[in-house]
Amino acid sequence: MRRLVSDGHRGVPVLTTPFRTPLFIGGEIYRGSTYGPKHPLAIPRVSTAIDLSRAMGWLPDEVYLDTHVASERELARFHTADYIAALKRAEAEQRVDEATATRHNLGKLENPVFAEMYRRPAHSSGSALQAARILGDRPAGLVYAPAAGTHHARRDRASGFCYFNAPVLGILELLDHGLERVLYVDLDAHHGDGVEEAFADDDRVLTVSIHEDGRWPYTGKAEDRAGGMARNLPVPPGFNDSEMEHVMEAAVLPLARAFRPQAMVIQTGADALAEDPLSRLELSNRALWDAVAALLPLAPRVLVVGGGGYNPWSVGRCWAGIWAVMNGVDPAVRPTAEAEAVLRALTWNRAAGRNPPEHWFTTLGDERRPGPVRDAVKRVAEIAMS
Repeated sequence: MRRLVSDGHRGVPVLTTPFRTPLFIGGEIYRGSTYGPKHPLAIPRVSTAIDLSRAMGWLPDEVYLDTHVASERELARFHTADYIAALKRAEAEQRVDEATATRHNLGKLENPVFAEMYRRPAHSSGSALQAARILGDRPAGLVYAPAAGTHHARRDRASGFCYFNAPVLGILELLDHGLERVLYVDLDAHHGDGVEEAFADDDRVLTVSIHEDGRWPYTGKAEDRAGGMARNLPVPPGFNDSEMEHVMEAAVLPLARAFRPQAMVIQTGADALAEDPLSRLELSNRALWDAVAALLPLAPRVLVVGGGGYNPWSVGRCWAGIWAVMNGVDPAVRPTAEAEAVLRALTWNRAAGRNPPEHWFTTLGDERRPGPVRDAVKRVAEIAMS
């Protein structure tokens, strides 16, 4: 698998393939919006990726777009009218009754009532729709929408911190533009169950998910093909950089090449990184950067979205680095003084955040975490290709 190699100068393109000029879709709603002080999504993520990218000189104004906000009509392309109305009402009233909570899985610790619980996911979904329209109208393009990785939501209920399913809405928009082969690759620590379920019977969409075995939502077994258009690679705890390289080379990249996608959506949840509290995987951010770099050339149109990630330093550094990769820039360089200030200003109300290690402030690229490629990892790659 191709890796990013630094030439020692910050901001100098180092990938040999000439990529399309990427666009970044962001928004200010994510700055200060929180699911609540005790929720894993109490932390800033999209705003940190934006701030770091700007501080590194990677995000000029001319490639940055404010997000489109999805309308109720646009959301209804996938979600039910009753669910959209319930979510909108819950935000307005800041409460849900017991029947609504049960029917739509709202108002619980997982999917709490919070100030922007309708508007924030409407922005996230809007960014996916906006990106898909840009890509669908062009023969080639690259768009980054880090807020649009909400891959667990179902038609009529919230799931796994996800209220609307932005990847599904983006893929549907690509299909509505007449594309016939869309590849979805999910690198999150948690199975991309909502996207897989949405397209299980649609032979225009192939979903490929690498995720921790035995981790919530407890789906995505290696043998599960979801009607034939899914491949799942559940990996064991301790999954390392060498093992990520193996599953990419042995399964994900061959599957992608064989499918010949006209467009690809890459979900880049950062919760598979070693410092994340919601998985037991052991990847460095460089492993995700390498995976994205290897996938980008395999489709003319690519939408890269975020996903999980619950350590503010690891997710911010990782997602800013993904934007650099999309621009052909090696992100494994020392932060500028401005970028270091962004990192030092972050806080995290967990034990690991009370005395963060110095390298969370002074580096963007993790040290690589190589290791043995275990038989369990080889086996899931073989099953995916069988």
